[in-house]
Amino acid sequence: MTDPVVVIGLDAAEPSLVERGMARGALPVLAGLRAQGAHGRREHFDHYRAETPWTTFLTGVAPARTGYWTPLRLREGTYDVVDVAAYDFAEYPPFYRLGDRRRVAVFDVPQARIVDDVNGVQVLGWGAHSPQTPSRSAPAGLLDELTRRHGAHPTLLQDEAPVGDARGLARLAAGLAAGIDRRAAVCRDLLAREPWDLFVTVFGETHSVQHYLWHLHDPEHPLHPLRPARDPVLDVFQRVDRAIGEILAGAPARRRVVVFATHGMEANSMDLPSMLFLPELLYRLSFPGRRGIHATDAGTPLPPPRALLDPRPWVQGVWRHRHDPSRVRAWVRRRVPRLLSRLDRLMPPGVGPVSYAACPVLGYQPAMWYRPLWPAMRAFALPSYSEGYVRLNLAGREPAGLVAPAEYGRVCDELTAHLHQLTDARSGKPLVRRVIRTRSGRDARDGGRGPDADLVVTWESLATDTVESPAAGRLGPFPFSRTGSHRHEGFLLASGPGIAAGRRLPRGHTLDLAPTILDLVGAPRAVHHEGRPLLARAATASA
Repeated sequence: MTDPVVVIGLDAAEPSLVERGMARGALPVLAGLRAQGAHGRREHFDHYRAETPWTTFLTGVAPARTGYWTPLRLREGTYDVVDVAAYDFAEYPPFYRLGDRRRVAVFDVPQARIVDDVNGVQVLGWGAHSPQTPSRSAPAGLLDELTRRHGAHPTLLQDEAPVGDARGLARLAAGLAAGIDRRAAVCRDLLAREPWDLFVTVFGETHSVQHYLWHLHDPEHPLHPLRPARDPVLDVFQRVDRAIGEILAGAPARRRVVVFATHGMEANSMDLPSMLFLPELLYRLSFPGRRGIHATDAGTPLPPPRALLDPRPWVQGVWRHRHDPSRVRAWVRRRVPRLLSRLDRLMPPGVGPVSYAACPVLGYQPAMWYRPLWPAMRAFALPSYSEGYVRLNLAGREPAGLVAPAEYGRVCDELTAHLHQLTDARSGKPLVRRVIRTRSGRDARDGGRGPDADLVVTWESLATDTVESPAAGRLGPFPFSRTGSHRHEGFLLASGPGIAAGRRLPRGHTLDLAPTILDLVGAPRAVHHEGRPLLARAATASA
């Protein structure tokens, strides 16, 4: 019989932040776990880094096998984008489906689904960041019972605030703090009910606070104030550290503990490039001389980034910059933005991107504003939470395809060249790190499990609001959205019987997490698992 295993995820927790906090004594519980056991960095794939980590963690296989690259998928044979939510787990189930011999409790793991044949309890969609799953439990009444006892999470599906809204950011921080305390209480409640063989929970609050308050933590961020009153990101991490201590105090004295992050966070270098710059660049390349989003001309002095702070939702702030040749519409856009959707119906804007009001489901993604024009473009940007995704309008694959299959490679090369010419207008540094081609010309019309994007653009770690293109001109300046975005590095801490104190683990991968946990539980890996245990079973056997 193996010792019980308690697994605690810190969603998107930046490893360097955690390491500094442990070194300074700000995160004593995590520091104690590291001193008592093994620790190391691990990494995820460096593209689709924001949208695949949890599915990869849960299934133990790469996106190329699950076919799950992002919850926003292009419906085959159309120009329609649909939100498919979490992976269905039909072919590759979550690693914690361990059969009747082991009791399992799963609480609030993001991007999971309730699955059959888990011997225990599953509670999902309580307070996770972007849960991608309904709020449900098995047994069915458990979620309601826990919520009555301990309260709902204050920020479920509301963990955001405009970067220029100081009060909104303060409310978000307060809601995350309350959610952390309630999460600890729920976990202690579940741990007290029976001696689980495997207990799994994830703190989504670390993800949310880094997305929206990173600029108050990172002194290098363009929006960092000169004299910040406090560091709300560190505050949340310290509260999580205390909550972990409370959870472990309610766990069996003899247990193994795994604390991990599938990926990390840095100053936001992806939202503006992927959500706004890329769609506008492809629009201008397809329609030379036109602008979808208005921008200043190259050489015009740029205002400081803080001058663009806006207390309104980011989409509304960006939509004010939409280029419109009509002076009447342009005046209304600046002065009375609330009337824009009504004005669009009375005075259609003609050729150009549509209003986000015409995208009732995905209007928060500026790429969708260009959706009516995709059939007339050689290539268009797909909506993204992560890297930039470019889809060629390929004849024989898209309904109104313009690019002949024989021209696929050449067009990819041309677009790649344009992308590599993008520079940060403030520093002059290149914006693009690399452009990944996901298909060859021969299989560009495949019906397999590849991503919808033909090109994936990974960006340099530059938090910029303005870029220059030799072919398309200046794009920006635009207000920042979220101020933190994802890195592909995470970490792993493991302690307990049989795990040597102070051991440095080899650099691992997200694919290794499920095999490592199963090895600690004493359960065999599934045949489809692609990773390897990072802690040898011989070294972790019960004394």
